Amino acid sequence: MLGRMTHHEDTFGAFVEVLADGLDRDWDGGEFAHRLHLSRYHLDRIVSSVAGEPPQTLRRRILLERAAYRLISTDRSILDVATEAGYGSHEAFTRAFRRAFGDPPARWRRHPDSIRIAAPGDVHFHPPGGLRLPTTRKVTAMDLLTRMVEHHIWLVSEMIEVAARLEDSALDLQIELSVDDDEQTIRSLLSRLVGQMGMWNAALANREYDWSVEEHESVTSLRRRLAEEGPAFLTAVRAAIDDQRLDDTFVDALCEPAEVFTYGGMIAHVLTFAAHRRTLVALALKSAGEGDLGWGDPMRWVAEAPA
Repeated sequence: MLGRMTHHEDTFGAFVEVLADGLDRDWDGGEFAHRLHLSRYHLDRIVSSVAGEPPQTLRRRILLERAAYRLISTDRSILDVATEAGYGSHEAFTRAFRRAFGDPPARWRRHPDSIRIAAPGDVHFHPPGGLRLPTTRKVTAMDLLTRMVEHHIWLVSEMIEVAARLEDSALDLQIELSVDDDEQTIRSLLSRLVGQMGMWNAALANREYDWSVEEHESVTSLRRRLAEEGPAFLTAVRAAIDDQRLDDTFVDALCEPAEVFTYGGMIAHVLTFAAHRRTLVALALKSAGEGDLGWGDPMRWVAEAPA
């Protein structure tokens, strides 16, 4: 399923969505076909051609994979797990499970292995309750690093916009747990998050960084500076990654004394300290009644294809 999506692959993707939404409903192939406005013949042909197995076989396998996950993630009885997987008896479930995983459920539960059953179409149950299609693109370590930096810049921008809804008293309320020696507030942390990128941009360009801009910085200034410093920092990161220069060094001559850094070390430094500061901001925003951003977790961000 790599490469450009075909009409059959689009239809198969729609089938997987219907299956995921109604995994516990005992739909037969005809009902799946009806939901997708297809004949039973055409649905079987399309699913079989893309996934390498007919719809009902795929569904039974997914339910067995979910059952394996339930065995190791809950203390539910084997009979309860069997019933949820659509089996009418302990014996029938045990036979099917042994064929798929090589051991009966009780023994497998004591010595579990992968919950995935080999399948030609590589569609599998994805805990805690979803399905996963094979990826249409290969994500490299370099792609991931770039996406993490992109996420960082995006999240800081979102935090600034949420902070703009707060009164000054909330922006300047001291946060008890801090990453620096100075008193930390939403305002000061956002200013340091932007300033961290600005500081490294200055180091790369061998120019001074103006620390005074971070003194009780306005939201307007935060927006303006992020619009300048964010893209500049991301450009430097992308260039280092694309040119495979993460191990290359540069000299920050403005340090006392001058220091030598690598591009990879700089990126790791920014993401490490930024993650802590972002978490403090996210929790402080939530305490101020602005919980839209949650914890700012990048998990879903890096899993989505860039626009």
